[in-house]
Amino acid sequence: MLTIALSKGRILDDTLPLLAAAGIVPTENPDKSRKLIIPTTQADVRLLIVRATDVPTYVEHGAADLGVAGKDVLLEYGGQGLYEPLDLRIALCKLMTAGAVGAPEPKGRLRVATKFVNVAKRYYAEQGRQVDIIKLYGSMELAPLVGLADKIIDVVDTGNTLRANGLEAQELIAHISSRLIVNKASMKMQHARIQELIDTLREAVEARHPS
Repeated sequence: MLTIALSKGRILDDTLPLLAAAGIVPTENPDKSRKLIIPTTQADVRLLIVRATDVPTYVEHGAADLGVAGKDVLLEYGGQGLYEPLDLRIALCKLMTAGAVGAPEPKGRLRVATKFVNVAKRYYAEQGRQVDIIKLYGSMELAPLVGLADKIIDVVDTGNTLRANGLEAQELIAHISSRLIVNKASMKMQHARIQELIDTLREAVEARHPS
C-alpha cells in the first residue's frame, strides 16, 4: 500500500489532476468527504488528508510514503528524513518580508511577526542582523498596523491583502511552489513503485509546462 499525504485547498486541487495522469483518482471527493483516509481507483494507493504543516511530519515518520507540500512549509520544517525529488510547479507564490508603505527602516532591533520562525531566524542570521521574532498563526498583516512588529514574513501571491492593509512586499526570501516529498525508507523498500510514480508525475508536470 502506498500512502500519499495531501492537504485540502489549493495544493489538493492542483495535485489531483497530476495524480489522475498516473491513474490515481480518489473514490470520494476529498473536499466534501469527512474521511481522512480516502481510497483511490488503484487498490494499492490511498490518500491521507492532513494539515499542510503536518505533511512533512507524516512523511518523515513513515505514516505516509509520499506527500505534497509547499516549499515554504518544507523550509520551515527542515526535516532530514525526506527526499524532495520533484517540483510540481503548482501553488506558485513568494515568501517575502513586508512592512508599512513608506515606513522608515527601524533603528535598533527589528521586530518581525511570522509563522515561519525558523526561516526568519536563518534569514536574518545570514544578514548578521539582530531581530526579535514574534510567532503568529494568522492575520500577519495586522502586526505592523497595531505596533506589534515592524515587519512580517509571509507568503505573497497577488499582494492584494498587503495593499488593502497599507503594506508592501519588500525583500524576496524564496520562490515557492509545491514539491513531491518521499520518505527515505519507503524509497528503499518500494523503490520501483515510487520511482514509476515520480516519473509519471514528472511527465504530467512537463506536459503542463513545456519548456
